[in-house]
Amino acid sequence: MNKAQLVEAIADKVGGRQQAADAVDAVLDAIVRAVVAGDRVSVTGFGSFEKVDRPARYARNPQTGERVRVKKTSVPRFRAGQGFKDLVSGSKKLPRGGEVSVKKAPKGSLSGGASTRTTTKAAAKKATAKKTAAKRATTARKTVAKKATPAKTTAKKATTAKTAAAKKATPAKTTAKKATAKKTAPAKKATAKKAPAKKATARSTTAKKTATARKR
Repeated sequence: MNKAQLVEAIADKVGGRQQAADAVDAVLDAIVRAVVAGDRVSVTGFGSFEKVDRPARYARNPQTGERVRVKKTSVPRFRAGQGFKDLVSGSKKLPRGGEVSVKKAPKGSLSGGASTRTTTKAAAKKATAKKTAAKRATTARKTVAKKATPAKTTAKKATTAKTAAAKKATPAKTTAKKATAKKTAPAKKATAKKAPAKKATARSTTAKKTATARKR
């Protein structure tokens, strides 16, 4: 049985596959963190997890038989509880269609001290905080996207309005120029008409002078 199959096996008991996956992840994460920190995690009737230090030693390569020096290291160890051993050996029978009768652990027996309980709570809080942060980030992105869309639409409308106003202003300027040209044209014609009047005055003056000379 792998992790996915384990999740499927307990999905109906915890209210769904997602809840089962979260529960399995939370339990495994708490156990790993406690063992890495040097604590002993003990589940009554099931077993205990602990960290074991191995000193530096010599070992043999199984393929070549060569003697090899192994450095000091730490390894995790699991020791099955008596109830687990009895069920595996067959001295006790598994209940049909029910849960294995594992005794409930008394208070403070899940680890060698209160540090593991604190670590477990901290791990659960971190997992909850990560989920909350992810939800907030997703909501913020959606909100920003919604706000950005009306802003773009407004900018496009403003640009279109400016273009339309510019187009309207251009005919108005053309009309003003035509009106100015019309006003200037009659003024020039009037000036041209006034010029012959001066010539007529000059002719009449010359005619008077000629008549006066003849009379004399």
